[in-house]
Amino acid sequence: MKSEQAVVTLREWEISRPDVGAPLAHYGLSDAARKVAKQLTEAGTLEVLELARGLEIRASSFVGRLTLGQVTITVQPKLSGAPFINLLRYAYGLRHLDLHEPVEYATEKWAFQDLLVQQLAAEVAELLARGVHREYNRTSTDLESPRGRIEFGRLARMTRWTGAGLPCIHYPRSDNTLLNQVVLGGLAHARQVTSDVDLRAQLTRLIKTLSQTVSLKKLSILVLNEARQTIDRRTTAYEPALVIIQLLLEAEGVSLDGERGRVRLPGFLFDMNRFFQALISRFLHDHLAGCEIEDEYRLKELFYYDPRLNPRRLRPPVLRPDFVIRRNQRTAAILDAKYRDLWENPLPREMLYQLALYALGQGGDDRKSIIVYPTTDINASDQVIILREPRSGDLQARVILRPLDLLTLELLLRSRDPQTIREREILARQLPFGRAKQNASASRQYISAAAAQLDG
Repeated sequence: MKSEQAVVTLREWEISRPDVGAPLAHYGLSDAARKVAKQLTEAGTLEVLELARGLEIRASSFVGRLTLGQVTITVQPKLSGAPFINLLRYAYGLRHLDLHEPVEYATEKWAFQDLLVQQLAAEVAELLARGVHREYNRTSTDLESPRGRIEFGRLARMTRWTGAGLPCIHYPRSDNTLLNQVVLGGLAHARQVTSDVDLRAQLTRLIKTLSQTVSLKKLSILVLNEARQTIDRRTTAYEPALVIIQLLLEAEGVSLDGERGRVRLPGFLFDMNRFFQALISRFLHDHLAGCEIEDEYRLKELFYYDPRLNPRRLRPPVLRPDFVIRRNQRTAAILDAKYRDLWENPLPREMLYQLALYALGQGGDDRKSIIVYPTTDINASDQVIILREPRSGDLQARVILRPLDLLTLELLLRSRDPQTIREREILARQLPFGRAKQNASASRQYISAAAAQLDG
């Protein structure tokens, strides 16, 4: 087993094998690293196989960087550079602030967490430039120069007054608010997450400035949620920073089976499924008119225990598709966002079984469910899997695999041409209801022309 540090970089869903001359050839794992690798593999986050000839790494939808013993693993998104940054900002409502050239992110120097940390640093610098939020704090103290309201009751109860000040209640403004404490804690956490020297120096300067008047608070998801509940019209500028801090916190561990708690990772891994679901959600809510969109809707009546044969009084399993589209108070479509390019990669059985249940659980003659997946292939089109009754062959339901061209979406979101508003609405309607053949050619022609104009 080699002792020097190995560095391997993959794209999502790629495999790095220990072939002759490969970075992972003849590498093994220590006991501690082997335990973490087993947990990652069981959770489906990153598959690490220890073979006789070295290590084999199989990436999934998680991106970021972590260290297993002598091996540093970086998983990059397939879509990188400016298009990815723009989609990330749109999905999470982040602002277009001045960052370094996004081309830097395409190099192996950068990991996904560095992009989030850089955006957080820009958000906090913007808050400091505008002036951080202050709150009036009720304070009762003795003041030589009275202000506020004199506490005559407390003054009358004094048996002997020897001080030079009078007891007063006043309301000084303070920077030391919960929002600023969480932001300071987020900066400190981000400094631990990133390994980029320039970013760490930038964060250190921001921490030094903010800590002059703000105390450091230990971060947790509970504290973060408490801070988000305090946001009002005066403090909406804090929302992007809190979103990034939450993403950084949640990606520092991996959940096993959803119930066995979280395992702390020696690094940072972010599930791109979450990003893709957030992207689809915002796009549908912004541009799909005439429909109601319910995120993570609970299909309560698909499964239930027979009340006469449920001695342990168990609750039935509840399915939760990503999106249920309703039109005229009826379910018009069920969508699930899956971050896996199903035009290039096979459909996993578990995805098919899940969407088949969604489809079969509907009423009516046209029972269907839709997987929306990302792609960058302009030729990708719908694929349909038909569910039949085994003996008669009668049609029971359909599962539709529907691609979303991320480059086209980014172009439409970036363009300021009024015509693109109509194109966004067309694309949003295509996701649940399919592409109208008469519009497909004209839409693609316009998008190609707009791309040439922007690139020029």
